[in-house]
Amino acid sequence: MNRTYRDIKRLFEENGMERGEAKATALLLMEKVCGWTVENVLMDNGKPIASEKVEDVREKAWQVSEGAPVQYVLGVADFCGMELLVEPGVLIPRPETEELVRWVVADCEQRVVNKTGQMVRMLDVGTGSGCIAVALAKMVEGAEVEAWDVSEVALRIAKRNAEKQGVKVSFEQVDVLGNGNDSGNTMAYDIIVSNPPYICEEESAEMDRNVLEHEPRLALFVPNNDPLIFYKKIVQMGMRMLKEGGGLYFEVNRRFGNEVVELLKGMNYQEVELRKDMFGNDRMVKAIKG
Repeated sequence: MNRTYRDIKRLFEENGMERGEAKATALLLMEKVCGWTVENVLMDNGKPIASEKVEDVREKAWQVSEGAPVQYVLGVADFCGMELLVEPGVLIPRPETEELVRWVVADCEQRVVNKTGQMVRMLDVGTGSGCIAVALAKMVEGAEVEAWDVSEVALRIAKRNAEKQGVKVSFEQVDVLGNGNDSGNTMAYDIIVSNPPYICEEESAEMDRNVLEHEPRLALFVPNNDPLIFYKKIVQMGMRMLKEGGGLYFEVNRRFGNEVVELLKGMNYQEVELRKDMFGNDRMVKAIKG
């Protein structure tokens, strides 16, 4: 077993990281910084690591041990087989969001939406790093993708990710809770997808320190007294901006999946479906504009 990896893993464990997470994080650092695969690390059979890379990976490990998210330390996060740029001010993409993307892709392939087979027009509301928009532009052949966010930092990173992945996405700075893009744009989209802020302020006490101290609150939290604030707005937008038979897809707080379902049914959306994520939590909702 590689000594550098072993030292990094021990550092993480000594600083309170759970053993499995410590192993995975140390392996990720060895891969991204040193170019060693998991097999190289565990069998200690890779090419010799240059001294400057050893110093670099140990410095990054120290930052992680101090609480910085490893994705911010590396400047990248893996998502749907892509390596996306991330930095403080942009939400780190999560595996659960990959499941939402794959649901949209599967429905496009099966023509659950846009049954004509013509170009699919999509809108990603609250794009953050651009992970959803870029993945859909890459995975759905012929898709025309637009993406909105209120944050200039997020839009800057999202644009760079689209360029890095070689896809075309139209980005626009929009505050969906304000007037946003309320005028015009009616019946424009086959799909609207969103992973909006959905964590109540009161839930912050249960969250990891590295999330609270480093990831943007703007992309995480909603008021305790109005947890569905973004869903209400986007559901209303969908009634005007989705084509007939178009699909609305959400990532949701596991506490409020049924409430989002009832919200959609109350607005006369059809075929409303709530799905669990890989961890067994209510996490994704789909609805069709009837």
